[in-house]
Amino acid sequence: MPQPEPRIRRAVFEDEEALAGLDHATWSSLHAVTPRPRPDEPFFTDRVRPFQHFVAELGGRVVGYVRLGLPTDLASNAHVRQIHGLAVAREARGRGAGRALVRAAVAEARRQGARRISLRVLGHNAPARALYEAEGFVVEGVQPEEFHLDGKYVDDVLMGRSLL
Repeated sequence: MPQPEPRIRRAVFEDEEALAGLDHATWSSLHAVTPRPRPDEPFFTDRVRPFQHFVAELGGRVVGYVRLGLPTDLASNAHVRQIHGLAVAREARGRGAGRALVRAAVAEARRQGARRISLRVLGHNAPARALYEAEGFVVEGVQPEEFHLDGKYVDDVLMGRSLL
C-alpha cells in the first residue's frame, strides 16, 4: 500500500509545542553546531517567527520543518534567501518530507522575488548534502574545520542554486 504524501503548509503559532519537541528530538551533532535545545525552550522567538517556516505533516502530525530567511540584514544581498534550518522526525525520514520542504523553500524564495537561495551544511552530513544536491544545490565553498563537534573538526559547506 502506498505511503501518504506529506502535506506542506505554513507554520502557525499553534505549532510551537510540536516544533519545539521536534527540534529537541532531532538534535544531533551531525547537523547542529549549537547545544541541544532544552525541552522547555521556546521554538518561536522575536527573531524566529512562524512566517519563516513551512511544516510537513503526515497523518495530521507535524513531522518536519524548514526555516527560510535572509542571509544578512544588508540591502545589497536582499535578493538572496537562505535555508536556516531543516528537520524531519526520524520516523518520517525517507517518506518525502525533507524533499517537499526544500521544494517549498525554493518556491517561496522565488515567490518573494529572490534570484538565488543558499544554505550551510556540515561536511559530514551526507544525507542532507545528497538531498540538497538532488534538488539542484551545488557546493559553492568549503570552510575547512570550521567547527569542533564531538572531538572532531568538521567542515562548513556552503551550497546554493540560482532561482532564475
